[in-house]
Amino acid sequence: MTKPTRCAWAESDPLMRAYHDVEWGVPERDPRALWEKLMLDGFQAGLAWITVLRKRDAFRAAFADFEPEAVAAFGADDVERLLGDAGIIRSRAKIEATIGNARAFLAMRDAGADFGEFCWSFTDGEPLRGDGVEILAKTPLSAAASKELKARGFKFVGPTIVHAWMQAVGIVNDHSADCFRRDEV
Repeated sequence: MTKPTRCAWAESDPLMRAYHDVEWGVPERDPRALWEKLMLDGFQAGLAWITVLRKRDAFRAAFADFEPEAVAAFGADDVERLLGDAGIIRSRAKIEATIGNARAFLAMRDAGADFGEFCWSFTDGEPLRGDGVEILAKTPLSAAASKELKARGFKFVGPTIVHAWMQAVGIVNDHSADCFRRDEV
């Protein structure tokens, strides 16, 4: 049996391979799932993705399965609880940003804006296909999306985080040219 060719970043760890092969780059349109993945990419800032991936189940448990209504209701006691949770990345700034971002998500919804439609509006609802050769850390598209998210009150959504998130949720298809997933997603 021939080993499939995949993006080089996914070869280092079995969990990374599974994430790549099943999840990364698959177009996601569910608003809650898009928000969850954006929050996890925010926690990745300054760290390797494998760190977040290994802690993802603990994050889900700690953050009420990333239900924005529940997270938006978190208060000071919850922040302290989360800071004591060794299963997650214990950054006060990232924890507080996630709570604030839940409130921003709900504010958008309450104003009649669908987060999924908002996210996909940057590419007119269709995945943008990268060239498969040059993988960038940020793009003019991620900078524009970052600016819009910040204008709506989101934090930890700089252009690099947003670009990684856009790749993860399939808004941008950046599988390498020889990757078996490139044409599948």
